[in-house]
Amino acid sequence: MNKKFILTLILIFFFISSKLSFAANDEDIYDKIDLFGEVLEKIKKDYVEEVNQSDALDAAINGVLQSLDPYSAYMSPEIFKEMETETSGEFGGLGIEVSMEFGVVKVITPMDNSPAEKEGVKAGDYIVKINGVQVQGKTLSEAVELMRGPIGTKLEITVRRKGVKKALIFEITREVIEVKSVKSKIIDNNIGYIRLTSFNENSSSQIRSKIKEFKKNEVKKYVLDLRNNPGGLLSQAVKISDFFLDNGEIVSTKSRKSYENRKYFAKKGDLIDGETLIVLINNGSASASEIVAGALKDHKRAIVIGENSYGKGSVQSIIPLKNKGAIRLTISKYYLPSGESISGTGITPDIEIVENSEEFRINTETDNQLNFAVKLLNG
Repeated sequence: MNKKFILTLILIFFFISSKLSFAANDEDIYDKIDLFGEVLEKIKKDYVEEVNQSDALDAAINGVLQSLDPYSAYMSPEIFKEMETETSGEFGGLGIEVSMEFGVVKVITPMDNSPAEKEGVKAGDYIVKINGVQVQGKTLSEAVELMRGPIGTKLEITVRRKGVKKALIFEITREVIEVKSVKSKIIDNNIGYIRLTSFNENSSSQIRSKIKEFKKNEVKKYVLDLRNNPGGLLSQAVKISDFFLDNGEIVSTKSRKSYENRKYFAKKGDLIDGETLIVLINNGSASASEIVAGALKDHKRAIVIGENSYGKGSVQSIIPLKNKGAIRLTISKYYLPSGESISGTGITPDIEIVENSEEFRINTETDNQLNFAVKLLNG
């Protein structure tokens, strides 16, 4: 091995060692660094196939980050560039938000009207095979790379679903995915329905505009639909929560450094003047969605209906690197006004209404959760 490569590996392993035990003495750390270097040398010399050193380093970096939590990860320059393209509002793919759990890909949510959603992929599904290739043992980045491909090409995924014994197989055609974060309509001439699919930079201004339109039409009851919303910007979650609150804490964040801890409070002024509000959530409602639903529930400002939310109680930051890649790193955890964390538990609805069939689709005639909310509002 050349000296530069060994030095880089030593630095990576140093970070691994420091995470495992800050209290370890220098001798223990250097022993482990030596051991790590020895293992890598054996791999280079004796492994059955030649190992690409660059790929090995990427895997080592990603291994450190993913050992922290399921949401921290390394993005190579190519993957980071693709992510920036995706966040611009239009990209090609299946239209699913995913994470890694139990060594396989877990669907956080399928996007509205996406190829995956149309074929029946649901929040909470576990993708175990992609085009016949086992996902087990791969990193999230590697699994996502397998799902990428030219627009119009087909992809087969094998899914395990809770409560279903047999594996489900979906053949999905990749399409251009357009991200529209806010949709709305008036139901029964008196209910303002707002569906928020993500928290991007324009979400709060779009919702404010929709509410103004509803008020012009003398709407007196509201539904905020956060189902299959994987989250987004914390600042937008705070603003949107504030729209429906007159005062009180919305959320607090706690970091490793105490001076970075913050609390966010509502300002005076409820945009819908205290009118009845129902919030819809499901297993695909995560992160920023849970902040909004949790704050409105804790302040008894809204009735939360649907299914238990995802349970993601942490905030990630995208940190660019010198190689033009980036890391997604958990920088803080957030807590509801009650002081509770939703990590791993999620938000429990006030009224639990589960999807009633495999044909269930959000905001259609098969949407029994929305139908229940409308009946409740109409008395």
